[in-house]
Amino acid sequence: MMLSAAMAAAAGGIYAVILLVVTPASVFGALTSAQALIVTLFGGVGIFWGPVIGASILIPLAEILHAKLAEILPGIQGVVYGVAIIVIILAAPDGIYWKVRDRLMARRGTAGPAEAQPVIADAAPIAIDSAPRPAFGAPILELDNVSRAFGGLKAVDEVTLAVPQGMIYGIIGPNGAGKTTLFNVLNGFLAADKGSMRFAGAEIGGLKPHEVCARGVGRTFQVVRSFPRMTVLENVVIGAFVGAKTDEEAEALAMDALRRVGMADAQAQMLAGGLTTKQLRLMELARALAPRPRLLLLDETLAGLGQNELDDILPIIRQVNREGVTIVIIEHTMHAMVRLADHFSVLDHGRLIASGTPANVVKDPAVIEAYLGKKWMDRAKDQVA
Repeated sequence: MMLSAAMAAAAGGIYAVILLVVTPASVFGALTSAQALIVTLFGGVGIFWGPVIGASILIPLAEILHAKLAEILPGIQGVVYGVAIIVIILAAPDGIYWKVRDRLMARRGTAGPAEAQPVIADAAPIAIDSAPRPAFGAPILELDNVSRAFGGLKAVDEVTLAVPQGMIYGIIGPNGAGKTTLFNVLNGFLAADKGSMRFAGAEIGGLKPHEVCARGVGRTFQVVRSFPRMTVLENVVIGAFVGAKTDEEAEALAMDALRRVGMADAQAQMLAGGLTTKQLRLMELARALAPRPRLLLLDETLAGLGQNELDDILPIIRQVNREGVTIVIIEHTMHAMVRLADHFSVLDHGRLIASGTPANVVKDPAVIEAYLGKKWMDRAKDQVA
């Protein structure tokens, strides 16, 4: 806060000197300050050519009208920029560049955000290996008394668990139980206050996120954060650079990852901004798979999906697991988790309260009380009695 306040104070001081000493307000006023933002919005945000296009159109137009009509209509420059904002909001909210690009891509058969779904087919079906799953190996991930607190709130409280190699390991619990915080600690986004975390026998506590990823730990997130103006392939290539040394290798890894989730055909060239929730989830799964991880952390990958979409994605997750990737998954969709996971660990208020097979864990009184409360647990006991 002090640093930001100091920068704001310095900027204000410089502005005051320029305004009062060097040049009058008419040269360095509010319109000049807003000009850079307006031309960027007009041309297109997020691309080099956006501000160039906006400046090439608006600044000459404003200056010409000012030279011709300034005596008749004082402030004509401000009118031009105001009209430009209104037009761009109504006609092309993302800017001229993206509007023109979307139309060109639509003519070529590659749909933009508005046209994507009616044109491009859904993900291709995945061939599921029918061979028996290999036996689980030694623990690939081991947590020993891992804790993380925010002030007086213990979000993760002395969690100890071991994930065998080859297993689909489910972590469940009510909202606020500390599940995502546990993933953030594992990934290096948050530092553990105490405890040990070992992946493949090596300590990963204290490593940065990219270092954990380079060791072979992939991750998806509750909210998919895509680059909407980039294609699906380009989004996945970004993840592939963790395990690739060249652009060609990164693209090959990305295409292989998209193939594993059924998006390697026409969908690879779609803009991410036009994907459905299911397609976004698959794209993020592919992005996490691109560096070829040995352990995959899935944070509510099934959230927001309908029953038919769940039936499509569950086989993909199973097949990824059959291909040798150990999976730890956080999920609230219990009917899907029971079908998917081999083992459950249950968190409540940061503490591990139950662990075992899905069939046993969902019947555990402590788990039922954590989800539904003591009143409903007492009612269930009375009904059984």
